Amino acid sequence: MERYERVRLTNPDKVLYPASSTTKAEVFDYYLSIAEVMLPHIAGRPVTRKRWPNGVAEASFFEKQLASSAPDWLERGTIVHKSGTTTYPIVNTREGLAWIAQQASLEVHVPQWRFSSDGSQGPATRIVFDLDPGEGVTMPQLCEVAQAVRELMSDIGLMTYPLTSGSKGLHLYVPLADPISSRGASVLAKRVAVQLEQAMPKLVTATMTRSLRAQKVFLDWSQNNAAKTTIAPYSLRGRDYPTVAAPRTWDEIGDPDLRHLRFDEVLQRISDHGDLLAGLDDDAPVADKLTTYRSMRDATKTPEPVPRDIPVTGNNDRFVIQEHHARRLHYDLRLERDGVLVSWAVPKNLPDTTAVNHLAVHTEDHPIEYLTFHGAIPKGEYGAGNMVIWDTGTYEAEKFRVPADPDDPDAPKGEVIFTLNGNRIDGRYALIQTEGKNWLAHRMKDQKSAAPEPTDFAPMLATEGSVDKLKATQWVFEGKWDGYRLLVEAEHGRLQLRSRRGRDVTAEYPQFEALAADLADHHVVLDGEAVALDDHGVPSFREMQNRARSTRVEFWAFDILWLDGRSLLRAKYTDRRKLLEALAAGGGLIVPEQLAGDGPEAMEHAREHKFEGVVAKKRDSTYQPGRRSASWIKDKIWNTQEVVIGGWRQGEGGRSSGIGALVLGVPGPDGLQFAGRVGTGFTEKELTKLKGMLKPLHTKESPFDKPLPKLDAKGVTFVRPELVGEVRYSERTTDHRLRQPSWRGLRPDKAPDEVVWE
Repeated sequence: MERYERVRLTNPDKVLYPASSTTKAEVFDYYLSIAEVMLPHIAGRPVTRKRWPNGVAEASFFEKQLASSAPDWLERGTIVHKSGTTTYPIVNTREGLAWIAQQASLEVHVPQWRFSSDGSQGPATRIVFDLDPGEGVTMPQLCEVAQAVRELMSDIGLMTYPLTSGSKGLHLYVPLADPISSRGASVLAKRVAVQLEQAMPKLVTATMTRSLRAQKVFLDWSQNNAAKTTIAPYSLRGRDYPTVAAPRTWDEIGDPDLRHLRFDEVLQRISDHGDLLAGLDDDAPVADKLTTYRSMRDATKTPEPVPRDIPVTGNNDRFVIQEHHARRLHYDLRLERDGVLVSWAVPKNLPDTTAVNHLAVHTEDHPIEYLTFHGAIPKGEYGAGNMVIWDTGTYEAEKFRVPADPDDPDAPKGEVIFTLNGNRIDGRYALIQTEGKNWLAHRMKDQKSAAPEPTDFAPMLATEGSVDKLKATQWVFEGKWDGYRLLVEAEHGRLQLRSRRGRDVTAEYPQFEALAADLADHHVVLDGEAVALDDHGVPSFREMQNRARSTRVEFWAFDILWLDGRSLLRAKYTDRRKLLEALAAGGGLIVPEQLAGDGPEAMEHAREHKFEGVVAKKRDSTYQPGRRSASWIKDKIWNTQEVVIGGWRQGEGGRSSGIGALVLGVPGPDGLQFAGRVGTGFTEKELTKLKGMLKPLHTKESPFDKPLPKLDAKGVTFVRPELVGEVRYSERTTDHRLRQPSWRGLRPDKAPDEVVWE
């Protein structure tokens, strides 16, 4: 997985969906979490974005042309329209989807064709039908038409994949084993639509005239036109609630209660079933950045690495400078970028003073394996001579623009600004293109620190996901502890504790004063968690909330950010871990053991030991303060509980006319025990249905065995305890309240007297 240092999430708490209180951070996390299954269906296609910068309650706009301020690393494609040439973004990576989310581009629209590897417009790889319901058309009628389309396509040997659009209708995708022109795809789709219009005249229309659509399904075939787009599979929709264009099974299409799905439900389905569209799209054509490199080398004659595979994106943070004793001595600077080493030959090496500039000649991209290459290139081969590693380390890029064609007069000049952190060289440099392949290397006067001071650190955050497919060869697994995140700075006997938000909480943890003495010989910043242990020695959020003097509270360290004047932010995780374990050896600092095995084994260990979950960390990941990174993946263990509905509270904002939260209970010896409130996990349709079911159950008397807490009792409409549902939650507190509950649905198969604490 890629890192997201080039995409900074701003305004994470901004509410984009007022009806569900869904924030920009949740949208950002959704697109990162769904990327693995979404990317194959948008890769290689020009992306049109529909943006809601201020949320779905405010105005939106479509955006086709990529702004000049868009990041340089974003892949681009151009289309010549009648009105001129438009440059579109091409989103092939998780980092690209992160940029989409940061832009509040809730909806992603793509055509049914892809760019070819040479950048030209390619043929259609699939056909799409948009089933748009006219006034009065029901979901079962839509499904009837969908089944009819499926049968027709099956008759000609083609498979059909159904989706609920997340808005009103259904989408049907048909993969083409042999791509055809967009015009050919449109002709075939229109033929199918007209044939169904003739076979089902009372229900289907293939005509675009809106006045003819009442009580009918408009079978829209026109979106196969090369100039048109369709909402992409797995894209969010800009509706009142965060619904998704969600793949479905054909069994579901036959369900009379079929409804649109919200983003949290879709993520759960992916976890349970994977990508239901796995057979829809082949991999998009990928430009091979090493074509030139391979053409200049014969793997049978040179010891240089000549990989056969197309490179994949790496961490974008490593560099090497090689001393190259070729026909003339020179130095080769190579910076890792998007799976290759972007390279310059620098005859006099990088300047060590701001007073002079050195020539740098841009050369072909090299494979990542060149980071560690040294040896003698035989006489007669390209670059013949001895090569040794002069320095290597990590770097941080501020700007990285390298034109694909250095001789293109219309392309903006190349510019790369970066800070090196090596063993022999460090500092802030600029590479500036002057003409063609010639660049200038300049050491910059304003030496930007490669790392913030310890007081500026903020905790790195993990992306929510699954560890099921993660392997121990690339990942390390730790327990997810149910406590409070802390950054601990110990400076020669002085101790300061800061919360995740940066608040000084030193006085709240007198138990940790001993750490100052244990670490008195050092100035160190540690990342970890304050945990309160139950009787079995397992971290308990319940104990943490209600900790008394007798409660065993400990600080568990799992990372080290700074040690004795040296920032460790750019060091690999495995190297930081070794330092942390060495620091803890023989002292009082607690460093929890890592979990053995691959992801599934780690998760099973976490379940057995009642951990909150598992955190997976990429072995070569750097520490990114204050950022949520896919180099760290958190996988929580959730519980489920059947509950009885005892009341409801009116919603706010977009939900002001309906239910905002349900008041839950579980039958106990003296009546219904209060179990908390749930306000997430619902669809708009469910809320409407629940309000109708609960209305005849209204009562003035509380069904609960005790008066509700004051805050929970505010604005409650009590109901007779006759409806049973199910929620997902993280933990149950000592007063039987469910933490982080999310609605899963009604349980009509259960009677209230069957519900017990699980």
